[in-house]
Formats: sequence, structure tokens, C-alpha cells
Amino acid sequence: MKFISAIIKPFKLDDVKDALLNIGIDGLTITEVKGYGRQKGHTEIYRGAEYAISFLPKIKIEVAVPTDQLDRVLEVVTEAARTGQIGDGKIFVWSLDRTLRIRTGETDENAL
Repeated sequence: MKFISAIIKPFKLDDVKDALLNIGIDGLTITEVKGYGRQKGHTEIYRGAEYAISFLPKIKIEVAVPTDQLDRVLEVVTEAARTGQIGDGKIFVWSLDRTLRIRTGETDENAL
């Protein structure tokens, strides 16, 4: 099993969620986060004063998948989240040793 964490632009969330549902991924967790990478934030003017915004709003999507579905999930998330502009985000993948569904006691891939 693999654990995927994807940092994307907020307005791409529905596209990514729909793409995952279309390939049979039923559950995911999202978190509103802030960060920066090569984008380095931007400046805004508020009431005539200019100030720098270093950390930009992003969405972190977390999903656990069977190893045999990893490549397909990475493909659809990449396609759905891509705008072609700087700040599209990143995807991180970890090995997942164990999963347990609390309600039923199911483990590993049965718990996904």
C-alpha cells in the first residue's frame, strides 16, 4: 500500500476529487494549508500600502491506495491538478505499512 500526499491549488480540488472518484478511489482527506516553493509568494496592495504575502493558500490531499493502483492515481491527480503555471504543486508518496478500519477491524487493503 502507498500513502499519497498532494499539494495543489485550491481551485483544482473538485477536478482532482472527481478524477479520483472516476477511477474508483472513494475516500480522501483534505487540509487547507499555506506554503511556498519556487513561486515565492507575491505582493498585494491593501489600502494603498504594498505588502508581501510569503505563504500562499494551497490544499493538501491525502489518500491511501493499493500499490497496484499507484501509477494510475498519480497520473489522474497530475492531469487534474495541472494548470501549466508555476505553483501547480507537488505529490509525495510513502510506503504504508499497515491500515486499520476502526469501525470493523478490517486491515490493510481491505480497510481502504
